[in-house]
Amino acid sequence: MEEITRLIAVRHGETAWNVGTRIQGHIDIGLNATGLWQAERTGQALADEPIGVIYASDLSRAWQTAEAIAKPHGLPVQPEPRLRERAFGDLEGMSFAEIEAMKPEEAKRWRERDPEFEPVGGESLLTFRDRITGVASELAARHPGELVTLVAHGGVMDVLYRAATRQALQAPRTWQLGNAAINRMLWTPEGFSLVGWSDTAHLAHPDAGNALDETTT
Repeated sequence: MEEITRLIAVRHGETAWNVGTRIQGHIDIGLNATGLWQAERTGQALADEPIGVIYASDLSRAWQTAEAIAKPHGLPVQPEPRLRERAFGDLEGMSFAEIEAMKPEEAKRWRERDPEFEPVGGESLLTFRDRITGVASELAARHPGELVTLVAHGGVMDVLYRAATRQALQAPRTWQLGNAAINRMLWTPEGFSLVGWSDTAHLAHPDAGNALDETTT
C-alpha cells in the first residue's frame, strides 16, 4: 500500500515590488516590513504542525519566509533553486503598466496565458510547469508518509493548484495566490490532490491589510 505525502505550500510574504506590481522573477528581492510580519505569523500558525522537512526557493523573499516557518520546529531550511519563480527574462524589473505600454504584443500573449510564450531570456509556461511539477513530485517522493513544506512563489502556487485540480495552463484563474497563504495538498505517484487552499486566517489583523494576490512574482 503506497504512502501518501502531505504537502503544505506557502507563497512568500509581501515585497516592495509586489506592492509596486513589478515583475520579480529571478531577481532577488527581500521581504518588506509587512512581509516579515506575514512570515512570522505563518510560522506561528504552523508551529504545531508535524512538519518533517522544509524546502524553499533560494531567493530571499521565499527563504526569509521559510526561516520563519522553520524556527519553531528547530529545522534547517533546505535550498531548492528549482522552486524559483518563473524566469521572465527581459520583463523582470518592469511594472505591469510598463509592459503594457512598451511591449504590447508580449503583454497580450502573457495576459492570454499563451503556454508557448517565452520572454527573451525567460521561460514559457510549459517549461515552467514541467520544472515545478517535476521538482515538487521529486521532493514529495523522498518523504512518503511525512508532512513536507514547500516555500516558493505565486507562479509556483498557481502551477501546483492547477496540477492538483487538473486544470489546463490556459484556464482562467479563479483561485487566490495571496502572500503567505497556507495551501494544503496530498501527493502519491498518481499525482497531486487538493486538501485546502488560500488559508489566510493567521493574517487577520486590523493593520495588516489584504495579502496581495499576484501570480507572477
